[in-house]
Amino acid sequence: MDTSGPTASVARVINVPARDFRARAQAVAAVAAAHAEAVDRDALFPTEAFEEARNQKLLGIMVPEALGGEGATISDIVDICYVLGQACASTGMIYAMHQVKMGCLVRHSHGSSAIERVLRRVASDQLLLASSTTEGQGGGNVRASEAPVVREGDRISLDRKATVISYGVSADGVVTTARRAPDSAASDQVLLVFLKPEYTLEALPGWSWNTLGMRGTCSAGFTLRATGTDDNIVPDPYERIHAQTMVPCAHLMWGSVWAGIATAATTRAQAFIRNAMRNSNGQVPPGAAHFTKALTSLRLLRGLLASSLRNFERALGDEKTLTSLDFQSMITLTKVQASELAADTVVSAMRACGLSGYRNDGDFSIGRHLRDVLSAPIMINNDRILANLATPSLMTPLPTSISR
Repeated sequence: MDTSGPTASVARVINVPARDFRARAQAVAAVAAAHAEAVDRDALFPTEAFEEARNQKLLGIMVPEALGGEGATISDIVDICYVLGQACASTGMIYAMHQVKMGCLVRHSHGSSAIERVLRRVASDQLLLASSTTEGQGGGNVRASEAPVVREGDRISLDRKATVISYGVSADGVVTTARRAPDSAASDQVLLVFLKPEYTLEALPGWSWNTLGMRGTCSAGFTLRATGTDDNIVPDPYERIHAQTMVPCAHLMWGSVWAGIATAATTRAQAFIRNAMRNSNGQVPPGAAHFTKALTSLRLLRGLLASSLRNFERALGDEKTLTSLDFQSMITLTKVQASELAADTVVSAMRACGLSGYRNDGDFSIGRHLRDVLSAPIMINNDRILANLATPSLMTPLPTSISR
């Protein structure tokens, strides 16, 4: 298959075997696309798309085969996120966030029978897991938690004011961060997983999800109250989970959704230019220059994600590499660059279509794509990322050569 055009997959750039995941993802994408306008207009959870995702058994594919899953790789998931992102950004982002949590559970369960039971349930019952890492005054600082795990005998409880839990009401479980204990530092965190009915969600007063884009993610604020045992805690400390899995999986999977949005917009721009040329006896319209810019930035975006994906897969199992400053800087900058490139691509695609792209109706409308992709730079704000990288970067020697 040609990998140079706007609809080529991110994963296929590095020759990842497709198995049947891509065909199953395309079945979900077809349903998602049919409902995308309503999901966006009415800020609805994409119910129909996730019914089809369950039918296609795509929610538990990362679970190891020994636990009833299919042992899908990160590349497999990235490719699915890319396909879904082209059809409905909210569907793609929800799927990506679910799979980020799955990656954390799969890679850091260390044989915990309780976590393995959760993984078996996800695979057998196609459960959807929500993510709760944003909290209180800390906002998007996922490396600091306010709410602690409280122990009473052999039971634990958590009472957490989560300013954002994406698709929380529609999920079958929640994966959340917390301080290890009431006397622990904010950065001494654990990751916990709770399934219904181990927790309740109470909407935070005055907090709703009325946003410019990504409206179907339904990312409202809740008070999360959960009870369980130490078995609900993922064995590895969150510091390790965050660096080795959470950050790279999030940035690669989110980035692939954004690349999908950019591809959908560029595809519409391509169709618009071709249509304009047919109607003008082959005369190239003024917007063709912007289509060229869109296609160029899309290729850069796909190349960036493919390179970062390759680096992550090479580093899997190598804790020293995964926690190194070079790797952490590379993977976090991937998020910054991918989000900016995706937004630039969609803007160029809209300009290629002119008024037809600017309109909210018609075959060449790119308004929804633009509104959705503008969430990319503020999901874990790029300014926060760059500021956090500034201090360690000051200690990094600058390269003295282009070729080495």
